Order: sequence, then C-alpha cells, then structure tokens
Amino acid sequence: QVQLVESGGGSVQAGGSLRLSCVKFGYSYDFGCMEWFRQVPGKQREGVATIDSDGSTSYTNSVKGRFTISKDSASDTLYLQMDNLKPEDTAMYYCAADYLTCRRVRSYTYWGQGTQVTVSS
Repeated sequence: QVQLVESGGGSVQAGGSLRLSCVKFGYSYDFGCMEWFRQVPGKQREGVATIDSDGSTSYTNSVKGRFTISKDSASDTLYLQMDNLKPEDTAMYYCAADYLTCRRVRSYTYWGQGTQVTVSS
C-alpha cells in the first residue's frame, strides 16, 4: 500500500530554516502533481507549493523567495526547504500527491499525516 510520510518539522526561532521531507512508501506509478499544504487549527488549509511532473513549480505569495519545493524521483522523496521562517509560518505541514498533472488535479489521491512546524519570535 502506498503511504506518504512527512518528517523534518520542529521548533525554530524566526529567521531559521527547516527542510521538510515527504517519502513515499510502497510501489506505484510515478506521481504527477505534488503539493505541500499547511493548516492552522481553526483556519482553512492553504496550498504552499506545488511541483509538477515536468519539474515546474508554483508558490503561494507569502512564501515566495523563502521556500523551495523540490523532488528526488529516484528516492521517491518530496522536499520543502524553508528559509527565513516567520512566526506566521507556524502550522501543520502536509504533503499530497496525485498521478495527474497539476492542471488536472481536483483532489489528491495520497496525503501524509503531517509534520508540525513552530516558529517563535
């Protein structure tokens, strides 16, 4: 069975960095669209960054210039490099993946359980 497992979260001070990882366990076809989401309790889930099968990326405005999404298909791992972290980045971060390209995705087939990121001021 295919599972996504996030890691790399933690507690850091403002201005610090973290790199989140999302590893696929199990066997499947290569993914198309992959995305990092984040959610704060009581708030709507927010899409943070996407990476498509062709390597193209997109970011929500609040993280542009600070976060970088990447993948290593050989190791079935998705990354989110987060630099210059701010308290408002505090959230549970989730990875999601689908076989469709990002243009076609309406809901993701696979979700991780999340990793907590806490940024103190």
